[in-house]
Amino acid sequence: MDMNGKIAALLRDFAAIQKSKQSMWGYKRAASAILALEEPIESLLQPDGTLRKIPNIGPSSTRIILEVLQTGTSPTIESAIEESGQAGDIERRGELRGHFLSRAQVIAALRNKKLHGPTLADYHGDLQMHSTWSDGSQTLDAIVEAGIERGYQFCGVTDHSYGLPIARGVSMHQLFEQHRAIDTLNKEHRGRFRLIKGIEANIRADGSVDMKRQELRQLELVVAAPHSALRTTADQTERMVNAVKAPGVHILGHPRGRKYGSRPGVSANWDRVFEAAEQSRVAIEIDGDPSRQDVDYELAKRAVEAGCLFALDSDAHSTAELSYAETAIAHARLAGVPKDRIINCWPLERLLNWLRRM
Repeated sequence: MDMNGKIAALLRDFAAIQKSKQSMWGYKRAASAILALEEPIESLLQPDGTLRKIPNIGPSSTRIILEVLQTGTSPTIESAIEESGQAGDIERRGELRGHFLSRAQVIAALRNKKLHGPTLADYHGDLQMHSTWSDGSQTLDAIVEAGIERGYQFCGVTDHSYGLPIARGVSMHQLFEQHRAIDTLNKEHRGRFRLIKGIEANIRADGSVDMKRQELRQLELVVAAPHSALRTTADQTERMVNAVKAPGVHILGHPRGRKYGSRPGVSANWDRVFEAAEQSRVAIEIDGDPSRQDVDYELAKRAVEAGCLFALDSDAHSTAELSYAETAIAHARLAGVPKDRIINCWPLERLLNWLRRM
């Protein structure tokens, strides 16, 4: 039982039924603080029964936390939900939190020597992130500096394609200018660090991507990801199979497009999708954004059985979010993904040769 995750979920449920926005944001903030704790919350319980001070946790949230730690549940929240008349909606939200790891679980998985799979030391670079050229807040220079600081050999800059204007998708002219800037940085850091010219292309309803084939040829790395039809229960197997078969695609990014407690993402026969990905040698991404964690360790196990390659990425929009890659690595360890099947763990030249062959 992940008590951090359980308490955070209860606080999110409590936030959802608050009548004042101030209270709602207060409980959401408390839930986020619990999920971000690097140790089990039980370890913060003091001998006198009080809780050690946690930033962004107020008195009301503290009382609920203690209630759960002492009884295993929260009668306060249960009765409030019953009185709110929103029990059905709360139950639905709860079903959308499956197989998400709290930060404490991530650290535990990284440290657990009984688990097989990649370690932090095996991880040579991050292959999905966004810069100020689209919807990120990190410059290309900052990505290079942060990557070197983390001991990476490479990073893939994958700003959104022009087919997704809501995410400030880059035009082909902007992409040309970005590539010139990347060339300058790569020349400056040659032999030490390599920026890879990438894109996050949007998967259309028919499984095609929103860029022309000749445009994709100008890129070194193409991550294809779904950004629509993420709340429907309709089967989208053909869409996702077509996506991994699309010429020029290297990685199937956050395959379901799920969000914690918010949306289920794409419904598909994932075994068929993984089989098609293995045949096309397209890597399945484990997106480490804490709100995504997609695919998770249970679904990743099925991709392992199918023989798939994997990409473990942060989906960072700021340099502070590069640490999200650790969540992806934790899922890979829990799923037992072989290190040799993870493209982020390959030496740079092997990775570049694979990208060129695709």
